[in-house]
Amino acid sequence: MHAFFSGQNVEQTHQDQTIGEIYDAGMVVRREVLSDAHVDRATATADEFTSDFQEMITRYAWGTIWTRPGLDRRMRSAVTITAMVAGKYWDELAMHVKAARRNGLTVDEIKEILLQTAIYCSVPAANVAFSVAKEALAEYDEHEG
Repeated sequence: MHAFFSGQNVEQTHQDQTIGEIYDAGMVVRREVLSDAHVDRATATADEFTSDFQEMITRYAWGTIWTRPGLDRRMRSAVTITAMVAGKYWDELAMHVKAARRNGLTVDEIKEILLQTAIYCSVPAANVAFSVAKEALAEYDEHEG
């Protein structure tokens, strides 16, 4: 098993932190990026079947990757939006478009990212992405903007 998935000290940045400290740092970032309301919904619906997954994404995605110093949150959001379009993960795209606004990306910057995805991910994928993003941005403006 690769060291990353086994929980070994995989990141120089995190080598002196316990698993609990990495999880706690991940939860802080997860809440800042996705919103308390989103994280509260996700954790409230966790059960015996899904709780390990919730713990894993908090620790690895948010605590190990999103806390790294190499990229700022704006850049991480841009990369994540692109990955969501490439994978056609539309619900996750909506969530990360809102997160990108929380991370300081402008509507115009999100539009430019989606235009870029038309070239590298496909025009049909970008077409759906624009529709998903438009709705997500309207929801963001309605609730947080």
